[in-house]
Amino acid sequence: MAAGLLVVLAAAVAVLGLRSLAGPSPLTGSPGAGSTATAATLSAVPPDAAPAAGSPGAAPPPADPPPGVLPRDGRTIDEADGLLPGGATVDDERPGVAALDPALLEALRRAAAAAADDGVTFSVTSGWRSAQYQEQLLREAVAEHGTAEEAARWVATPETSAHVSGEAVDVGPTDAMSWLSQHGAAHGLCQVYGNEPWHYELRPEAIGEGCPEMYDDPTQDPRMQVAGAHR
Repeated sequence: MAAGLLVVLAAAVAVLGLRSLAGPSPLTGSPGAGSTATAATLSAVPPDAAPAAGSPGAAPPPADPPPGVLPRDGRTIDEADGLLPGGATVDDERPGVAALDPALLEALRRAAAAAADDGVTFSVTSGWRSAQYQEQLLREAVAEHGTAEEAARWVATPETSAHVSGEAVDVGPTDAMSWLSQHGAAHGLCQVYGNEPWHYELRPEAIGEGCPEMYDDPTQDPRMQVAGAHR
């Protein structure tokens, strides 16, 4: 009996000895292995790394500007700068219409009433503009046309723009432009540039004499060459 117990104990000791020689189980690893790997992983992540998009704490994407607002060089151009929504009328109270030269606005409203009798509706696509708005339009024109010289055929500087002074208005749609080309002189309203059938200015003498000859484009207008002139 005692001999049998000794054999069993000897076998158990042998098994335990073999396990200690074989090292830690691949399933459990050594006591410090998991913590060491975790520390290495965390140390590879910069402490100020931003959260991934969509994860908790991540900054929301920038919102689109509200309708009627254009982002411009860190600020917005809006109604206060003369920006008008589509379909603005000659009676609109926004600054783009209301800030026009009073004599021009009166003539425009008289013409719009006469056109309405002929079934034609005027809209104001652009009227008075702030200098900031005009400057941004000029930058966009240079980007679109490639050179300042070509852009000058379409957009004036803030210093020479009659839009900034409230002395010019752009009208639409096409049938309104057509009506004004035929009847505008009777109301003292004249197209000034051949390449801009939407751009009208007040010429009171046109009521009796007709509109003066148009320039092909603004670069031919002497007012564009002197500081303080307007288009």
